[in-house]
Amino acid sequence: KTVGLIVGSIVEPFFAQLTRTIGKEVRKRGYTLLVADSEYDSQNELEQLKEFSGNRVGGLIIRSGYGKSNLDYLKRLQERGTTILEIDYFYPDSPFSHVMLDNEACVREGITYLAALGHERIAALGTYHETILPDERSKAFPEAMKRAGLNVPDAYARVIAPTPDDAYTLTQTLMNLEQAPTALFAMTGNIAIGAFRALREMGLKVPQDVSLLNFDNYPWTSLVDPPIDVIEQPVDEMARAAVKLVFEGIKGDKAVTRQRFGGKLIKRGSCAAPAA
Repeated sequence: KTVGLIVGSIVEPFFAQLTRTIGKEVRKRGYTLLVADSEYDSQNELEQLKEFSGNRVGGLIIRSGYGKSNLDYLKRLQERGTTILEIDYFYPDSPFSHVMLDNEACVREGITYLAALGHERIAALGTYHETILPDERSKAFPEAMKRAGLNVPDAYARVIAPTPDDAYTLTQTLMNLEQAPTALFAMTGNIAIGAFRALREMGLKVPQDVSLLNFDNYPWTSLVDPPIDVIEQPVDEMARAAVKLVFEGIKGDKAVTRQRFGGKLIKRGSCAAPAA
């Protein structure tokens, strides 16, 4: 009577909140939750899957990692009776149920918002890469820019791991360009932390010198001056939906369900018209 949970990074507020809500929902049903942190690495994930297999978990909620796919191992777990559900990110060609944010729609909304303010030079903090950063948001960014009649300069297209340190370095690089972006779009709250630190250390003011928009309504985003504009994920709703689907599978329902949730754009003052 156990359920396994593998998150991308337990120190990130998104995954901490997700874990807490999933834990509550699992305990309500008389089960125990086992938690592991893959650090977004599919090799770490594989070792954790082997541990969960040994514990014969009845269900597994997994934020799949980046790198070589573990789909074959997940399929073997399923054949042994474990209900599998992916959350926040799923492997390409995955046959399992998943619970996701509607990332493409959220990225489009963010670009539309920035473009309406007059921004043309918008940089995503993180460019899509098949193994390093294969997330839906980075993949959707160029198309969203194109739909808004905007281009992504080659100088802005930089691949980073989704860490504050990489985002810190990338932000410095972008803001030192001759044609620096007038708006930065951070694809996770963790990336936004690095970006904000870099801007502060460079003496750049938000939004006077550069606008900043990011995913995830982390506590710090409402405490700085100005507060940060964010796209909030319905974390608790996503967590409850994931647990519901897993327990339906444990009870014998083998239907594959793909569920998407909308985000919420919260405007606080970190985005404004670009300076002349």
